[in-house]
Amino acid sequence: MATLVEQFFALTPDRILDAVEFGGRRATGYALALNSLENRVYEIELEDETRVVAKFYRPGRWSKESILDEHRFLDELHAAEMPVVPPIARDDGATLGELPVDGGAIWFAVFPKARGRAPEELDDDKLRQLGRLIARLHTVGAAHNAPSRPRLDADYYGETSLKILVTADPMTGWVPHELRARFSAAARGIIDASARALASVAPIRIHGDCHLGNLLWGAEGPFFLDFDDFLHGPPVQDLWLIAPGRDEEAVHQRAMLAEGYDSMRSFDHTSLRLVESLRALRILRYAAWIAQRWSDPAFQRAFPDWDGHNTWHREVSDLEQQRARVEAALASS
Repeated sequence: MATLVEQFFALTPDRILDAVEFGGRRATGYALALNSLENRVYEIELEDETRVVAKFYRPGRWSKESILDEHRFLDELHAAEMPVVPPIARDDGATLGELPVDGGAIWFAVFPKARGRAPEELDDDKLRQLGRLIARLHTVGAAHNAPSRPRLDADYYGETSLKILVTADPMTGWVPHELRARFSAAARGIIDASARALASVAPIRIHGDCHLGNLLWGAEGPFFLDFDDFLHGPPVQDLWLIAPGRDEEAVHQRAMLAEGYDSMRSFDHTSLRLVESLRALRILRYAAWIAQRWSDPAFQRAFPDWDGHNTWHREVSDLEQQRARVEAALASS
């Protein structure tokens, strides 16, 4: 019998189309797989010529309650007239559907198709506009907690990731044995420094993955997509990912975002010193995420050289350099 995850890998168009047909609307048969490694996401055409996006959540990543936390946050944001795309309620009023498969179920949700274009160059006015929107998002985020969602901290992004990538057994783990001491030392320095720096920051509900790929610009301005990684974290996380570079232009862009933010909600400008720590923790989390998903053929196609020795030599070197940047940024604050 195929496992739940294997059935997730093998989702068929017929099952996908059947799942999204509710409210008396039928699918035409058109289903376009969208670019998503973590979940299975499809754009689907209905007979009334509308398009919807169906997201099938990867089994084992989030619990039902964790997904419902995401949906509740989207509903709160939508009620506050934030430019987000909440899930469509099914016939019974639920936003979360259940696709029965052998041995369990795959959770899914259906969203209206959002129309817009990916932002290209952002001038100062657009950056300040985005800063204001993120401030409004965080005002809603600070109002409540999401009990089933994690916290972006040195333990969840750092410690847990290090344990996945490096184990005591030389025959297991992902980092080659001869590189583990260097990798562990660099990661440990990042984790310890970041834990101290983040300890004084009060986490709130944030988007968590607020980069330009999760923004679209429509006729009325930008709107936010893909809250799959939403969690509790420092507000600055949602700003630096919009302008992630290290050059003067990126520093200026983050300043414009913070300026716009400050006009709607008080922003702690000293938290900008956390950018390199948050970048470093994201590097560790990203590597651990690939490791956890390596049995998925889609990941092996997307990262064909990831488990090679040369890849890990680069990873170790990059992580050591990043540790130095983290320590320098925190020492200068």
